[in-house]
Amino acid sequence: MANLFVRFLIGGLAVLAAIGYKNYRELSEPGQRPELDNNAYWGPELSKQNYKENKAILPYDISVNPEVIADLKSQLSRPLKLQAPLEGVGFEYGFNANELQKVVKYWRDTYLNKWGEREKYLKKLDHYQTEIQGLKIHFVHAKPSKEAIKKGKKVLPLLLMHGWPGTVREFYDFIPLLTAGSDKSDYVFEVIAPSLPGYGWSQGSSKTGFGVAQVAVVLRNLMVRLGFDKFVVQGGDWGSLIGSNVASLFPENVLGYHSNMCGNNSPMGRLKLMLSFAFPSWFGDEQNAHFYKGFGDFFVFIMEEMGYAHIQASKPDTIGNALIDNPIGLASYIAEKFSTWTNPAFKTLPDGGLTKRFTYDQLLDNIMIYYVTNSITTSMRLYSESMNKAQFALSVDSLPITAKTGCTRFAHELLHVPDGVLANKFPNLVHSTHQQDGGHFPAFELPQQLYEDFTAFVQKAEL
Repeated sequence: MANLFVRFLIGGLAVLAAIGYKNYRELSEPGQRPELDNNAYWGPELSKQNYKENKAILPYDISVNPEVIADLKSQLSRPLKLQAPLEGVGFEYGFNANELQKVVKYWRDTYLNKWGEREKYLKKLDHYQTEIQGLKIHFVHAKPSKEAIKKGKKVLPLLLMHGWPGTVREFYDFIPLLTAGSDKSDYVFEVIAPSLPGYGWSQGSSKTGFGVAQVAVVLRNLMVRLGFDKFVVQGGDWGSLIGSNVASLFPENVLGYHSNMCGNNSPMGRLKLMLSFAFPSWFGDEQNAHFYKGFGDFFVFIMEEMGYAHIQASKPDTIGNALIDNPIGLASYIAEKFSTWTNPAFKTLPDGGLTKRFTYDQLLDNIMIYYVTNSITTSMRLYSESMNKAQFALSVDSLPITAKTGCTRFAHELLHVPDGVLANKFPNLVHSTHQQDGGHFPAFELPQQLYEDFTAFVQKAEL
């Protein structure tokens, strides 16, 4: 009887091992490159019948109609009917109404009175627009300095991408570092920083199905349109996900990929991430163990910080309608992320620590881009179009990125993923660092630090 039990046990374990191995193979095997239409039309249906893509690359004037500014000032002058915050509360319940009153007052009485100065500042970089697949795409184009070229620096084209609730405004201190170069790097960059489709001055899709993979196609086509058949990619937030898709779908175009928010959304990556919560030593290094959340911390993070993503992935137009033509609501919704995502400890402060790393002018520049372009709803639709079955079915996340990759982790980023979890997605990870400061918006918050890490990656990768 004992022998029979042992045989049964061994047989059962063998079956489980076989099933486990089969599932492991299915999870770990690279996916197939999906067949995407690289010329799919995403503009309005009425325009499709007579549509012929205008391939011209034209300077773009971002000037705002003075009537829009006057109307905004009028709206900000209405009596505020804000609910007083609970006693002793900072930003734990969201944007503190006392701080919001200060922001509105500054916006109305100081910022808008010097709008000409702020608009001039936003125009200091060169803005362009071209038409890609039925969408008018805006981008900043910054060329390397003559001094850097005279010094014999190698010029690399760079596709630089922001996320939500950011805009190209995040890069205004970062781009000059990239184009000027430094004595520590042999490289200088020609920067293309697009407004993501549906963000800022870039037109949003009129059709469903326009998720990260389709955006990746548009932005790759933009780079090719501009004459860059090979280029480097850098991004965080959506810029990281879209950049990952560009590198996965178009390995022939991508020289290297660098991100301040590397992730692995492949089935194997998700499995390893869950295992890393229980067995962190399997996937990370002891020296930086404090960067990685356990399951309890991860669960709290999901519950406290990801509610916005759920509503934007399910009902973006509902929240979008509430924020359109509602500047105070828009400021509250956007600026709150620049508090808690910069440093979660800031949420206990009455002012959310907003001015510890940013000025009101910087934050309002970013909010103004959303407001004057009426792009809050179209920007949030990227969540619903990227977090659905159709997008997941493409399995782009299962395609390994063959380009040399660099990942850096700023201390207060929303979630850090250890190298062991990234391995199957980034088999060519040549640069992995941990920054002891900074949060979700490093190009905006710590541009010099991000620049040094990015150029160290490029130098190491010998792109």
